[in-house]
Amino acid sequence: MCTYSAIKWFQVNTGTLHYARVVQQKNNMRVLVADSLVTSHSMPDTEQQLVDSQESLSMSTDFSRIRSIVVLTGAGISAESGLSTFRLKDGLWDNHSVEDVATPEAFVRNPILVHEFYNARRQQLNSVAPNAAHETLAKFEKNFTGDFLLVTQNVDDLHDRAGSKNLIHMHGELLESRCTSCNVIARISRDLTVDSVCSNCQGRGTVRPNIVWFGEMPMAMEQIYAALAQCDLFVSIGTSGNVYPAAGFFQEAKMAGALTVELNLEPSERASGFDICQYGPATRLVPEFFQLPQNSERR
Repeated sequence: MCTYSAIKWFQVNTGTLHYARVVQQKNNMRVLVADSLVTSHSMPDTEQQLVDSQESLSMSTDFSRIRSIVVLTGAGISAESGLSTFRLKDGLWDNHSVEDVATPEAFVRNPILVHEFYNARRQQLNSVAPNAAHETLAKFEKNFTGDFLLVTQNVDDLHDRAGSKNLIHMHGELLESRCTSCNVIARISRDLTVDSVCSNCQGRGTVRPNIVWFGEMPMAMEQIYAALAQCDLFVSIGTSGNVYPAAGFFQEAKMAGALTVELNLEPSERASGFDICQYGPATRLVPEFFQLPQNSERR
């Protein structure tokens, strides 16, 4: 359960119904956590009970005092577009063990299987499209007047296609290859095989997917930590909270004094550490949360 600081509870009697509102305030930022109508007989006794018992919630955020935002997205946001996700409970990814397809050792041991696995995932991109959550984040970034960084753990290109610009693929990209000999990264539009040739050094069999596998260092970590150190709002969307270092990003943001928000289909492993948590489909929660008043948008 999320912790709440400086919660303010507003209540207006409207006849047979009460209008109950819980507002989270931190660092001069105001986020509407819960906004609903409840009957006089079901009015909660405490503010926390109100937060816990909401059946229909809507959120709105006052972004006028927010100067820097970091957003982290995980597999949950792409799952709503139809992409399969890694299932941590049974250690399977499209019915493959991660040890067989997502480690450097797996590539050395069986490069044919690894290439087949990522070729199938790459081909799947042709059958999916960005959803409302991807599109909302891209539109928000375009119109927000402060600093905005989108960090995704996803290796698909849905954020890119939605129009996000200030974007870091910390776990790499399906549409890129990397040569294990010369380290040159290249965009790819076709399948990779053990016979693929590096366009730079002409090495054969040295080209691998530009994916950060388990045991490897994620990309652009210095840039990410620098942004976390100065952000005043951190939002995690569709993440399990199981994979580090991304699972610890919200703690870095909290140490910088940021308000931390989790928007997820269900509570993540780190949910208790966030200031605000809301649960449901990303395609509903993200458009509700990331709304800018018309007069604050860029012209």
